[in-house]
Amino acid sequence: MLLAGCAPEASTTPDDVVDQGYQSGDGSTTTWPVGERSGPLDLAGTDFAGTVQDVADWRGDVVVLNTWYANCPPCRAEAPDLAALSTDYADDGVRLLGINRTDDAGTAQAFERQFAVPYPSLADTDGTAIAALQGTVPVNAVPTTILLDREGHVAGRILGLADPTTLRSMVDELLAEQPAPQPAS
Repeated sequence: MLLAGCAPEASTTPDDVVDQGYQSGDGSTTTWPVGERSGPLDLAGTDFAGTVQDVADWRGDVVVLNTWYANCPPCRAEAPDLAALSTDYADDGVRLLGINRTDDAGTAQAFERQFAVPYPSLADTDGTAIAALQGTVPVNAVPTTILLDREGHVAGRILGLADPTTLRSMVDELLAEQPAPQPAS
């Protein structure tokens, strides 16, 4: 597992996550060219509100998946940026889905209220969603952010705290991609 200390910028970091000594991914990014992408990813589960979420229903949209839990300092640090991304790109065909395998519904929903998270998160206490991801792209840290192209293929990954400028650039690149030609029927 790749581990390095996080040093989030103070201007975007909530006071309760600074200098707590947590270890996470180093923020490194990996992207895959169109012809080398794995997938499409099959990922479904029930969110903390009890609604079934299935990324297959979002084919045609760019999907951003983010693993998190409420007491994770880098997760708390990036939550406002992810919420803003979700809101800013809502009309552009971008969907966000959190994946939380640690918290109970009350803890997760309190986090979502605190950070005004407008997108759902899977309640993954049985590890099914993480297992589906591991079969396609390694999830070596929490948080990890995974980007799916419009066809559901894994196009990018950020290990650890996602830099908002980098994440938006990756989303913009995926939005600019032309859909693959469909076979004639």
